[in-house]
Amino acid sequence: MENEDCPDLVPIEAGGAEEAEPESGPSRKIPVTIITGYLGAGKTTLLNYILTEQHNKRIAVILNEFGEGSALEKSLSISQGGELYEEWLELRNGCLCCSVKDNGVKAIENLMQRRGKFDYILLETTGLADPGIVSVVDAKHGLQHLTEEKPEGLVNEASRQVALADLIIINKTDLVSGEELHKVRTSVRSINGLVKIVETQRSRVDLSDVLDLHAFDSLSGVSLQKKLELVKTTHAHLDKGIITVTFEVPGNIKEENLNLFVQNLLWEKNVKDKTGCTMDVIRLKGLVSIQGKSHQVIVQGVHELYDLEETAVAWKEDEKRTNRLVLIGRNLDKETIKEVFIATVREKQGNS
Repeated sequence: MENEDCPDLVPIEAGGAEEAEPESGPSRKIPVTIITGYLGAGKTTLLNYILTEQHNKRIAVILNEFGEGSALEKSLSISQGGELYEEWLELRNGCLCCSVKDNGVKAIENLMQRRGKFDYILLETTGLADPGIVSVVDAKHGLQHLTEEKPEGLVNEASRQVALADLIIINKTDLVSGEELHKVRTSVRSINGLVKIVETQRSRVDLSDVLDLHAFDSLSGVSLQKKLELVKTTHAHLDKGIITVTFEVPGNIKEENLNLFVQNLLWEKNVKDKTGCTMDVIRLKGLVSIQGKSHQVIVQGVHELYDLEETAVAWKEDEKRTNRLVLIGRNLDKETIKEVFIATVREKQGNS
């Protein structure tokens, strides 16, 4: 498996005419949403709601693990002999449900062959999920999990889930006071200044909030620009907690120099704060102005992985070009990161 290339997760031609979807074409993209959250936060309740409520949405749900006492398990198969084994269950509300123990990628590949029967894919996983698009936080116990100090070298998993999320569902809000809820909300926002927050009871949410996130939509340049403008640098809820840092630098930058800046930050990890600690970037997101490109470019990164993608939004002739970056991680020093980025821009100007 280590020597094999990762398969491209794209729709393929259906085997039968009954599965074809001419009006949308064989290359129609199906959005995938990942749900994560700390044990007991309400993930199973959310999934059961999605799988049983009459919401008129065609969703394929992949259960990646098996929790004790789930009513869904009675209708699903489990791994046999260590091999991937899956069984699809079509539910009365139009959802498809699949239980897998091993290979979520294979399950998604099989789903793509059944396209036409669903419009969304929902993947549930326990523990940390990269990129962790949706994370469920327990309003009653979440603050305890988020502020729990770990021994040196260990990661606070609950905080990292929040850092990676594009949407936070604060669940069980009926079990806490307004003041307690405010503390949880503030803690979440101090970790991830980018994230959208939805507050719920019994995990009952508007599914459009969960499914239509467009977190990696390359055409969302305009909305992303407005969103990034609202993000503020936060302060850690712990001395070495995860925070959000944002800054803006005007001008253009060469693509190779931007790559060098990101790689030094994410790969080489040679950017340190004023005390000499290595900055640990968990997420990176921004809009940048690349020299020679007429359109805005989105830069997105999760841990060591990052990507640049040109948007459909063009820079206007009289518009002031600028670069706005948002970073989420530990030991982040805003001024140092900004100085390194400015040095990269100046290096570009010196070679122009």
